[in-house]
Amino acid sequence: MELFSEKLILISLFIFIIHSIETLAYAVRLSGARVKLLASALSLFNLMVIISRMANMMQQPFTGSLIDNAPKENTLLFVENQYRVIIASSTLGTIMGVLLLPTFITIFSRAIIHLSEERGSIPSLIKKGLTVEYIKRGVKHIHLPRMSYLKDIRMKDIPIKLFVINMFITAIYTIGVLSALYAALIAPERASTSIMASGLINGIATILLTIFIDPKISILADDVINQRGSYTSLKASSLMMITSRLFGTILAQVFFIPGSEYIAWFTKFIV
Repeated sequence: MELFSEKLILISLFIFIIHSIETLAYAVRLSGARVKLLASALSLFNLMVIISRMANMMQQPFTGSLIDNAPKENTLLFVENQYRVIIASSTLGTIMGVLLLPTFITIFSRAIIHLSEERGSIPSLIKKGLTVEYIKRGVKHIHLPRMSYLKDIRMKDIPIKLFVINMFITAIYTIGVLSALYAALIAPERASTSIMASGLINGIATILLTIFIDPKISILADDVINQRGSYTSLKASSLMMITSRLFGTILAQVFFIPGSEYIAWFTKFIV
């Protein structure tokens, strides 16, 4: 049976898009601080985060089907290799998000202004954004990151503690579903218990992101708007978060098997 099946390619593309959206969500606060409409920016940010995190939970039945279609011989190794491809697609999706960041800061800045003009109507904003005229305008704003984007950013503007926390949380979030499914193969007698653990793992990771990461960046954006902080510091922190997110998806490759073994071990105390 082929490792790179059509189903694996489609799932990997799905994960690629999810992580691209997750990464680009960091551009929303930068755009909000830029146009001084943070409240409108947060509504757009929350929409993107909800869509991406909901989509991440939806991957479970699709990735689970890879186990159902795996060969009877060397099943563990075959599924592991497929899941590692999926984790790699999350890294590539994050890289794509990084490359598109300057473009989407500009696009989101305009979207936030339009959202304010539409009195907070997301459907109206989407309807306007999908017109040919606005799509053409968006294409004109596409440009790759430049070294000048890093100008004036200093190491002291980068919160190292947040960098490490975000990296570990991202790693756990990336493998939550995959490790739970793989644990079902390691301990087939407790397969259902292991699979159901994925929602708990991703839920905890989401809560940790909400508690430790999101408020910090929001406060920095508030400081920019209220002229208590600089846009450069906010940009440095946002770039740091994106970089730590990238490293987190790479670290997920290391956590994948140990995480699966831990879930399989933990289910002993539940059954």
